[in-house]
Amino acid sequence: MLTLVIGNKNLSSWSLRPWLVVRHLGLPFAEVKLMLDTPEFKPAALRYSPSGRVPVLVDDGFAVWDSLAIAEYLNEKSGGRGWPANDQARAHARAISAEMHSGFAALRQTWPMDITARREVPLTPAAAGDVARVDGLWQECRARHGERGPWLFGDYSIADAMYAPVVLRFNTYQANVSPVARAYIEQTLADPHLRAWMQQAREEVGAA
Repeated sequence: MLTLVIGNKNLSSWSLRPWLVVRHLGLPFAEVKLMLDTPEFKPAALRYSPSGRVPVLVDDGFAVWDSLAIAEYLNEKSGGRGWPANDQARAHARAISAEMHSGFAALRQTWPMDITARREVPLTPAAAGDVARVDGLWQECRARHGERGPWLFGDYSIADAMYAPVVLRFNTYQANVSPVARAYIEQTLADPHLRAWMQQAREEVGAA
């Protein structure tokens, strides 16, 4: 049985990504939630992973940490269903996922994920550049693969999970984006798995 160790659902963007992957792949798993920014967090996280961070996937005592590494492990567990079947589309999906994983620091800093909030926070020039880059990526993916389905590469893939926290950021801070990006935001916000996460985030905040 897989166990996915995550942080707060309202704030932990990195936890959201593998959670969406495992849900979309339909793999059974147990969920363990550790509250970030508490004295108990680090000792509890170290029980699951030497990194002392979340997310962590535990499979029969074997720990995989880092959201993209977890997504790749889940892809292998599912027989490769996490990425597009076409080799070039698969490489493209991996490239934009890696770009999301390692980049967009200004966007993350200026617009941190806070699902239950609605705010107006001006973008710095660097963050505005990040928003424009994301918008352009989404437009390119939809132009190439739109005929195959409503997601970035037609069918849902790890790339969609990697960009889901950005969708939530754009929703929270009311980003000004292209019509194509706006349609993709609405598609993502309608995802029943993401909606379940968002509902649990609201319950989490209400109980705090």
